[in-house]
Amino acid sequence: MNATASDWRRYFVAIRSNKIFEMVVIAIIVFSALAIGASTYEMEPRWYALLKIFDVAVTLFFLLEILIRMVAEKRLRDFFRQGWNVFDFIIVTASLIPMDESEMVLLARLLRIFRVLRLVSIIPELRILMNALVLAIPRMGYVVLLMFIIFYIYGAVGSFLYENINPVLWRDISISMLTLFRVATFEDWTDVMYETMAVHPWSWIYYLSFIFLTAFVFLNMMIGVVLDVMQTEHEKYNREQGTGEAGEVHWIKHHTEEIEQRLIRMEAMMQTLLTQNDGKSTPKDE
Repeated sequence: MNATASDWRRYFVAIRSNKIFEMVVIAIIVFSALAIGASTYEMEPRWYALLKIFDVAVTLFFLLEILIRMVAEKRLRDFFRQGWNVFDFIIVTASLIPMDESEMVLLARLLRIFRVLRLVSIIPELRILMNALVLAIPRMGYVVLLMFIIFYIYGAVGSFLYENINPVLWRDISISMLTLFRVATFEDWTDVMYETMAVHPWSWIYYLSFIFLTAFVFLNMMIGVVLDVMQTEHEKYNREQGTGEAGEVHWIKHHTEEIEQRLIRMEAMMQTLLTQNDGKSTPKDE
């Protein structure tokens, strides 16, 4: 019985690792997303019925696919140790909510929209990008905090200087910060600048210094944080898969440690043999 179960598990592992199976899953996810988008258009009732049948078929396929992945694990808890597996399990389980009940129709439709996010869990490159984004958020938070301080200072200064020129844009610090956000995104910012320059000719310094700090310095700082985290995630993935320069370095380091351990054991064995030989030769010499 154990051998049979092991054979079945190897069979499901082969299915899970098959590239054709992965491409089929990706294609089904894409078609499912397209079907959800098509359901938002007005069409004949027969097409709605066809989309409903397709939705049921997709739900059953996803259920079968998640069961294959669960059975392919040595232990069921190993499947739930990976965050992306938990995410897929929740999405697939939520898709089982029937759409016939009027109270659950909206919830079921909203949950089915998130099926397209399964592309992230299926495609490794997208997983790397998503993991990098999540890990970069805490570090980006400090950059955002510093940006808020700059916005707050410039917003207060702008409110003090330009409130009488245009209260709609500079009435208080909150409105001033919204105006500065418009300036930072380059949305008709020159109109705002020329309006204040008509009264304060040197106000261009205010705008250019603000744009330099926000649009160039802080934006590049955020890009740098994301790139650093992405590089770390790529190296981690390469180490796990044994590919790329990071994978080769990890392989060399791992095998070097194994060789060192073997040498240490061989040295210990030789030292033991020498000690035993010395103990045997001593009585003969006497």
